[in-house]
Amino acid sequence: MSLQSLADVPLIISSQNSSSERRISPSWTIAHLKSRLEPITGVPAGSQQLSLRVASQDAIPITAADEDQARLASFPLQPYAEINVVDTRPPAARTDFSDLSAVDKYTMPTTDYETRTDSVLAWKKAQKLGRFDPNAPSIEQQKILASQREIEERGLSLSGRVRLLPESDVRRGTVSYIGAVPEIPGIGFWIGITLDEPTGKNDGSVKGKRYFKCGNNCGVFVRPERCEAGDFPALDLGDEDMEEL
Repeated sequence: MSLQSLADVPLIISSQNSSSERRISPSWTIAHLKSRLEPITGVPAGSQQLSLRVASQDAIPITAADEDQARLASFPLQPYAEINVVDTRPPAARTDFSDLSAVDKYTMPTTDYETRTDSVLAWKKAQKLGRFDPNAPSIEQQKILASQREIEERGLSLSGRVRLLPESDVRRGTVSYIGAVPEIPGIGFWIGITLDEPTGKNDGSVKGKRYFKCGNNCGVFVRPERCEAGDFPALDLGDEDMEEL
C-alpha cells in the first residue's frame, strides 16, 4: 500500500517545546509518523510517547507491538484532533529549546553597522531624525525644556505659595525666583523660595550673587519637582532645627 493512498488529515501536533498544525496520512505507520515528528518536536523517534485526543474525549495511546507495520488508519483520526508527543528521556538528557542563554549571538561591530546603507541608522541619517536633525535641541537644551515643562505642569509661578516635598518636609514658603542658577551644579531651572521660617540655607543669594531678597536663612533653592503649588497658610515651626540637603 502506498503511504499516500489515503487522504491526509490536518492534525495538531503538540509537545513540550512546540505546537503546530500538520497534515498526516492515515497510510503512514507509527514508526514513519515518529520519524516525521522528530524534526518538528526535537524528540528522537525512539523516545516519543504518542497519544491522540479527539475533542474532549480521553487521550488514546498511539502504540502497537510492531510500530513498523501498524498504520495510523487503525486509529480514529479526525481533522484537528491533537497528537501529543511526550519525551520519555530523563530531564537531564532533554534539550530545552526555549532556553536561549547558550545560543551564540552575533553582534555586528559598531563600525560595520555605521557603514551599512540598509539599516535603521542609515534611514535616520537620510531623514535627519533624532541626533541627525540639525535643528534638534542639544541634551542640555532638552534638560532645560524638561525643567520648564515641569514648572508649567506643577503650576509654579512667582509670588505663588508652595510647600516642599516630600511631605515629611513640612516647610512652606513663597516662590521668589524661577530660572537658572549657574552657581549650583546641574542643568535646569531652580525654584528660589522665601521660607516662612528661617529654616533655609541662604538669604536669596548663592556664592555672592543675589537672585532674590529675604531674611537670613529664609532662602532656599530647590528643583521644581520638590514643589507643590497651593494656597498653603504659613506654619509656625518655632525654633525647630531643619537641615537642608
